[in-house]
Amino acid sequence: MISALYERLESYYDEMVTIRRHLHQHPELSFQEYKTAKYIADYYRTLGVPVREQVGGNGVVAKIVGAKPGKTVALRADFDALPIQDEKDVPYKSTVPGVMHACGHDGHTATLLVLAKALYELKEQLSGTVVLIHQHAEEYAPGGAISMIQDGCLEGVDAIFGTHLWATEPTGKIQYRTGPIMAAADRFEITIQGSGGHGAQPHKTKDAIVIAAQLVLALQQIVSRRVNPLEPAVVSVGSFIADNAFNVIADTAKLVGTVRTLNEAVRDSIEQEIEQITKGICLAAGCSYEYAYTRGYPPVVNHEEETKFIVEMAKQLPEVTVIEETEPHMGGEDFAYYLQHVRGAFFFTGAKAESVEAPFPHHHPKFDFDEKAMLIAAKMLGTAAISYLNK
Repeated sequence: MISALYERLESYYDEMVTIRRHLHQHPELSFQEYKTAKYIADYYRTLGVPVREQVGGNGVVAKIVGAKPGKTVALRADFDALPIQDEKDVPYKSTVPGVMHACGHDGHTATLLVLAKALYELKEQLSGTVVLIHQHAEEYAPGGAISMIQDGCLEGVDAIFGTHLWATEPTGKIQYRTGPIMAAADRFEITIQGSGGHGAQPHKTKDAIVIAAQLVLALQQIVSRRVNPLEPAVVSVGSFIADNAFNVIADTAKLVGTVRTLNEAVRDSIEQEIEQITKGICLAAGCSYEYAYTRGYPPVVNHEEETKFIVEMAKQLPEVTVIEETEPHMGGEDFAYYLQHVRGAFFFTGAKAESVEAPFPHHHPKFDFDEKAMLIAAKMLGTAAISYLNK
């Protein structure tokens, strides 16, 4: 059955590329993916595959029930885009100003749709059920996974697998990791309330900019001096806002940043440390503050048995030339929530073409990937689904 699947996927590769490029030209932001969701649902209806729309919001779930009894395995792809202007000079450039697929979600969707088509044609040979989860809003917390799970997308599912096309690694490489493979992604906001005044009379003020600048520097000591160096962690201030005239000392300043961790205890500690440092600096300066810490996605933690299983699946593909255990990535992914409910694994599929020496990273205005990687991703997910159901 697997060889028959490969033959179909290869014959449908052009269709996969067409779907990907259509989606790339018509991107939609997180929680606004109405046309994309309809496009996905219509594709399944045309195939004759039962499909459910508006799952937890804009999510779409389809099911392929095999002719033989067996387990149920889920495969997931996300389909939201980012608020970035597409700067590529390609025929399939985004037609939506300020919005583009800069993370490969268009490729994930095309991969899963065509894989579903091939699996549906082979359903008489299929044991068990394949659940195809098309998830909205991966890019923006709280994300779409939570609401889709609450709406029943994992009901009856025994295991789940997912992949991310990774444009900075060569096509033909599969990266995996047992345990934490991606980080928790949190957000913090700190507003310093000082006392503004004339730029020529700083002694009569409490300069919010100076206080916030001290805070930015002090926050760097959390990772370097307060976290075990064997525990990965990131604290980054991404925004510093204190808009004033050139001769006015700022009354308020706002810092916004992110925290990335793999360990929940470290996550808890950093949340507390940020406030302790803020409190101390503001106390010394005689000013007040507001602090908000928003927990985003938890770490993506792969299950050991399913990760080993993915490695074995990768060994079956001649197109896979490198199988590599990767270091944890400090980016976030709400695939984490699926793995908190059922067993499974998330892995990376290399998508950098040989002709590209220095690829643009994910979330870059010129981001692109080698479309041949979609075929490898489809074969990986298809092999995993069939083999798991036949175990």
